Amino acid sequence: MNPPLKITFLGTGTSTGVPMIACPCEVCASPDKRDKRLRSSILVQSATTRIVVDTTPDFRYQMLRADIKELDAVLFTHPHKDHLAGLDDVRAYNFFQRRPMDLYANEMTQESIVREFPYAFADVKYPGIPDLRLNRIDKDPFVVGDIHIQPIQVWHLKMPVLGFRFGKFTYITDANRIEEEEKEKIRGSELIVLNALRHEKHVSHYTLQEAIAEVKDLGIPRAYFTHISHQLGRYADTNPTLPPGMELAYDGLVLNS
Repeated sequence: MNPPLKITFLGTGTSTGVPMIACPCEVCASPDKRDKRLRSSILVQSATTRIVVDTTPDFRYQMLRADIKELDAVLFTHPHKDHLAGLDDVRAYNFFQRRPMDLYANEMTQESIVREFPYAFADVKYPGIPDLRLNRIDKDPFVVGDIHIQPIQVWHLKMPVLGFRFGKFTYITDANRIEEEEKEKIRGSELIVLNALRHEKHVSHYTLQEAIAEVKDLGIPRAYFTHISHQLGRYADTNPTLPPGMELAYDGLVLNS
């Protein structure tokens, strides 16, 4: 049983972010702050524990913008750059908290972390580098502080990606298929976050209509969509078209579970 949780959307955009560099479209030019999307990440916190899911290329700014002074752990969904590239900046927490940062990832993602940040794992370490403590996870539940976590394996085309269930809240990004066995781990959630890239078919992400269909199949009463591209349209135009109980997430949105 988890304590009450607060979920903050640190970023809700796809790998290019929104606005996309050099794009003149109406979404990228929108003055609506809900159309300004950093790369996808969330903060999950109880009264005593703070966890970030993925360290995006925007990680430093996301932590400053949300004023996160303490961080206990990072969970990783998969090793793509838009979910991993900001890891070096956890060293600020090393400096002030005076302890390693616990990272939770599957074997594939851990291998990428070591390959992308070899200096953090060198036998002779340069002063000031990140102090990282790797914790391998797979499909078994685990606990960070007072937060209980159930990994959920989904598919990003042929890549296995981890979603996470925190009590009655489930977070899934970068998916286009969920096997029935893993769906059973999701059923009973009261709130789900699911990726919905755009309207047109994509090789490795759910479209908006596919994400809506998954939510209905899972029978979850509240849903928010994330990992959104500029191709999905402006928030003000798209959000009102969604079924009851479903909404587009946006940066800075806070939910309670």
